[in-house]
Amino acid sequence: MLVKFFATYRQIAHCKSFVLEGDQPATVRDLLDYLGQRWPDFKPLLLSPDKTALGPDAIVMVNGRHIDHLEGIATPLSTDDAVAVLPLVAGG
Repeated sequence: MLVKFFATYRQIAHCKSFVLEGDQPATVRDLLDYLGQRWPDFKPLLLSPDKTALGPDAIVMVNGRHIDHLEGIATPLSTDDAVAVLPLVAGG
């Protein structure tokens, strides 16, 4: 599974992307929980404190589709998926 980071999330992960090998997370929730364990600065950003919803400023896309248009954080994942993780960004 390819996981890509954007904007300030790249600074947290210290990389633009990485390939997750070995045991694969079954859902987006599992992936976000894994990212919070690997990079603790992600914990308060990616999931709500009770891990039932996406963090308020996080956007997650699976194969180019926003998870809100799939099954939310319960969206199933496979080894061939590309997941983009990015913060909500405002500009002007």
